[in-house]
Amino acid sequence: GLLSVIQRLKGSSEQELRIVLLGLDNAGKTTLLKHLASEEVSTITPTQGFNIKSVHSHGLKLNVWDIGGQRSIRPYWKKYLGSTDLLIYVIDSADQKRFEETGQELAELTEDESLTGVPLLVFANKQDLVTAAPAAEIAEGLSLHTYRDREWQIQACSALSGEGVQVDMGACRLRRAGRGPNGLRSHLSSLQDGMNWISSQIMNRKK
Repeated sequence: GLLSVIQRLKGSSEQELRIVLLGLDNAGKTTLLKHLASEEVSTITPTQGFNIKSVHSHGLKLNVWDIGGQRSIRPYWKKYLGSTDLLIYVIDSADQKRFEETGQELAELTEDESLTGVPLLVFANKQDLVTAAPAAEIAEGLSLHTYRDREWQIQACSALSGEGVQVDMGACRLRRAGRGPNGLRSHLSSLQDGMNWISSQIMNRKK
Protein backbone atom coordinates (compact mmCIF):
# COMPACT_ATOMS: atom_id res chain seq x y z
CA GLY A 1 0.00 0.00 0.00
CA LEU A 2 1.00 3.58 0.63
CA LEU A 3 3.82 2.69 3.02
CA SER A 4 5.48 0.42 0.45
CA VAL A 5 5.29 3.26 -2.10
CA ILE A 6 7.03 5.58 0.38
CA GLN A 7 9.71 2.97 1.01
CA ARG A 8 10.41 2.55 -2.71
CA LEU A 9 10.61 6.30 -3.25
CA LYS A 10 12.97 6.84 -0.33
CA GLY A 11 14.97 3.66 -0.79
CA SER A 12 14.70 2.99 2.92
CA SER A 13 12.68 0.72 5.18
CA GLU A 14 11.69 3.65 7.36
CA GLN A 15 10.27 7.10 6.68
CA GLU A 16 10.82 9.88 9.21
CA LEU A 17 8.21 12.57 9.65
CA ARG A 18 8.59 15.80 11.60
CA ILE A 19 5.45 16.75 13.51
CA VAL A 20 5.06 19.98 15.49
CA LEU A 21 2.55 19.93 18.36
CA LEU A 22 1.28 23.39 19.35
CA GLY A 23 -1.55 25.05 21.26
CA LEU A 24 -2.12 27.35 24.22
CA ASP A 25 -0.86 26.48 27.68
CA ASN A 26 -3.04 23.93 29.49
CA ALA A 27 -4.57 22.67 26.24
CA GLY A 28 -3.34 19.13 26.94
CA LYS A 29 -0.51 18.80 24.41
CA THR A 30 1.90 16.89 26.62
CA THR A 31 -0.82 14.53 27.87
CA LEU A 32 -1.80 13.76 24.29
CA LEU A 33 1.81 13.12 23.32
CA LYS A 34 2.30 10.76 26.28
CA HIS A 35 -0.76 8.77 25.21
CA LEU A 36 0.64 8.53 21.70
CA ALA A 37 3.93 7.24 23.13
CA SER A 38 2.07 4.81 25.46
CA GLU A 39 3.44 6.54 28.56
CA GLU A 40 1.87 7.17 31.97
CA VAL A 41 -0.25 10.33 32.10
CA SER A 42 -1.04 10.52 35.81
CA THR A 43 1.62 13.20 36.40
CA ILE A 44 1.94 16.04 33.90
CA THR A 45 3.85 19.27 34.38
CA PRO A 46 3.63 22.34 32.11
CA THR A 47 6.14 22.27 29.27
CA GLN A 48 8.86 24.84 29.84
CA GLY A 49 10.50 25.02 26.45
CA PHE A 50 9.91 21.85 24.44
CA ASN A 51 9.77 18.04 24.53
CA ILE A 52 10.75 15.70 21.71
CA LYS A 53 9.52 12.13 21.38
CA SER A 54 9.96 9.60 18.59
CA VAL A 55 7.07 7.22 17.99
CA HIS A 56 7.21 4.28 15.57
CA SER A 57 4.08 3.28 13.67
CA HIS A 58 3.64 1.13 10.55
CA GLY A 59 7.22 1.70 9.43
CA LEU A 60 7.00 5.43 10.12
CA LYS A 61 9.20 7.19 12.61
CA LEU A 62 7.28 10.19 13.95
CA ASN A 63 9.51 12.83 15.52
CA VAL A 64 7.05 14.91 17.54
CA TRP A 65 8.05 18.32 18.90
CA ASP A 66 5.85 19.44 21.83
CA ILE A 67 6.39 23.18 22.28
CA GLY A 68 5.23 25.07 25.38
CA GLY A 69 2.14 27.23 24.94
CA GLN A 70 2.73 29.96 27.50
CA ARG A 71 2.40 33.48 26.13
CA SER A 72 6.10 34.15 26.76
CA ILE A 73 7.08 31.11 24.62
CA ARG A 74 4.72 31.62 21.67
CA PRO A 75 6.94 34.21 19.90
CA TYR A 76 9.49 31.40 19.52
CA TRP A 77 7.09 28.90 17.92
CA LYS A 78 8.13 29.92 14.43
CA LYS A 79 11.71 28.87 15.11
CA TYR A 80 10.53 25.24 15.20
CA LEU A 81 8.44 25.21 12.02
CA GLY A 82 11.12 24.48 9.43
CA SER A 83 10.78 21.17 7.53
CA THR A 84 7.48 20.39 9.28
CA ASP A 85 5.46 17.58 7.67
CA LEU A 86 2.38 17.95 9.87
CA LEU A 87 1.07 20.59 12.29
CA ILE A 88 -0.99 19.28 15.20
CA TYR A 89 -2.85 22.02 17.05
CA VAL A 90 -4.52 21.24 20.39
CA ILE A 91 -7.45 23.22 21.81
CA ASP A 92 -9.02 23.09 25.26
CA SER A 93 -12.65 22.59 24.22
CA ALA A 94 -13.90 23.53 27.70
CA ASP A 95 -12.06 26.87 27.96
CA GLN A 96 -14.40 28.90 25.78
CA LYS A 97 -13.05 32.21 27.12
CA ARG A 98 -9.83 31.51 25.21
CA PHE A 99 -11.33 30.43 21.90
CA GLU A 100 -10.64 33.80 20.31
CA GLU A 101 -7.05 33.78 21.56
CA THR A 102 -6.33 30.26 20.34
CA GLY A 103 -7.98 31.03 17.01
CA GLN A 104 -5.74 34.04 16.48
CA GLU A 105 -2.63 32.01 17.26
CA LEU A 106 -3.66 29.29 14.80
CA ALA A 107 -4.43 31.82 12.07
CA GLU A 108 -0.99 33.40 12.47
CA LEU A 109 0.68 30.00 12.34
CA THR A 110 -0.98 28.95 9.11
CA GLU A 111 0.11 32.18 7.48
CA ASP A 112 3.78 31.39 8.12
CA GLU A 113 5.71 30.52 4.94
CA SER A 114 7.30 27.51 6.63
CA LEU A 115 3.86 25.90 6.91
CA THR A 116 2.65 26.58 3.37
CA GLY A 117 0.61 23.57 2.31
CA VAL A 118 1.42 21.62 5.49
CA PRO A 119 -1.55 19.44 6.60
CA LEU A 120 -3.29 20.57 9.78
CA LEU A 121 -4.72 18.23 12.44
CA VAL A 122 -6.73 20.03 15.16
CA PHE A 123 -7.48 18.17 18.39
CA ALA A 124 -10.60 19.42 20.20
CA ASN A 125 -9.38 18.16 23.56
CA LYS A 126 -11.11 17.68 26.96
CA GLN A 127 -14.33 16.35 25.48
CA ASP A 128 -14.78 14.45 28.76
CA LEU A 129 -15.81 17.72 30.44
CA VAL A 130 -19.49 18.71 30.39
CA THR A 131 -18.59 22.28 29.42
CA ALA A 132 -16.68 21.20 26.31
CA ALA A 133 -17.83 22.64 22.99
CA PRO A 134 -18.37 20.08 20.19
CA ALA A 135 -15.59 19.72 17.64
CA ALA A 136 -17.93 20.83 14.84
CA GLU A 137 -18.71 24.07 16.69
CA ILE A 138 -15.01 24.73 17.25
CA ALA A 139 -14.26 24.12 13.59
CA GLU A 140 -16.88 26.67 12.60
CA GLY A 141 -15.48 29.19 15.08
CA LEU A 142 -11.98 28.70 13.70
CA SER A 143 -13.32 29.03 10.12
CA LEU A 144 -11.46 25.89 9.14
CA HIS A 145 -13.71 25.57 6.09
CA THR A 146 -11.96 28.65 4.65
CA TYR A 147 -8.57 26.89 4.63
CA ARG A 148 -8.19 26.23 0.90
CA ASP A 149 -4.40 25.91 0.82
CA ARG A 150 -4.05 22.70 2.82
CA GLU A 151 -5.78 19.52 3.94
CA TRP A 152 -7.18 19.73 7.47
CA GLN A 153 -8.89 17.49 10.01
CA ILE A 154 -10.56 18.20 13.35
CA GLN A 155 -10.63 15.42 15.93
CA ALA A 156 -12.69 15.32 19.14
CA CYS A 157 -10.74 13.68 21.96
CA SER A 158 -9.91 13.44 25.63
CA ALA A 159 -6.16 13.22 26.13
CA LEU A 160 -6.73 12.37 29.81
CA SER A 161 -8.94 9.32 29.23
CA GLY A 162 -7.39 8.45 25.88
CA GLU A 163 -10.68 8.56 23.97
CA GLY A 164 -9.95 9.64 20.44
CA VAL A 165 -6.17 9.14 20.81
CA GLN A 166 -6.00 5.43 21.65
CA VAL A 167 -3.18 3.44 20.14
CA ASP A 168 -5.67 1.03 18.58
CA MET A 169 -4.66 -0.21 15.18
CA GLY A 170 -8.09 -1.74 14.67
CA ALA A 171 -9.89 1.58 14.96
CA CYS A 172 -11.20 3.30 11.88
CA ARG A 173 -8.83 5.74 10.24
CA LEU A 174 -9.11 9.48 10.54
CA ARG A 175 -11.22 11.04 7.84
CA ARG A 176 -11.08 14.52 6.53
CA ALA A 177 -13.75 16.69 8.15
CA GLY A 178 -16.18 18.10 5.62
CA ARG A 179 -19.65 19.43 5.00
CA GLY A 180 -22.56 17.09 4.50
CA PRO A 181 -26.28 16.86 5.30
CA ASN A 182 -25.49 17.13 9.01
CA GLY A 183 -22.92 19.92 8.71
CA LEU A 184 -19.29 19.68 9.76
CA ARG A 185 -18.46 16.31 11.29
CA SER A 186 -15.61 14.89 13.38
CA HIS A 187 -14.58 11.32 14.05
CA LEU A 188 -13.41 9.64 17.26
CA SER A 189 -10.69 7.29 16.10
CA SER A 190 -7.09 6.32 16.60
CA LEU A 191 -4.35 8.90 16.11
CA GLN A 192 -1.84 6.27 15.05
CA ASP A 193 -4.25 4.75 12.56
CA GLY A 194 -4.69 8.29 11.26
CA MET A 195 -1.10 8.17 10.05
CA ASN A 196 -2.55 6.73 6.83
CA TRP A 197 -4.30 10.05 6.26
CA ILE A 198 -1.25 12.03 7.37
CA SER A 199 1.06 10.09 5.07
CA SER A 200 -1.19 10.64 2.07
CA GLN A 201 -1.19 14.38 2.64
CA ILE A 202 2.59 14.47 2.96
CA MET A 203 3.06 12.42 -0.19
CA ASN A 204 0.74 14.72 -2.12
CA ARG A 205 2.68 17.74 -0.86
CA LYS A 206 6.05 16.30 -1.86
CA LYS A 207 5.04 15.33 -5.40
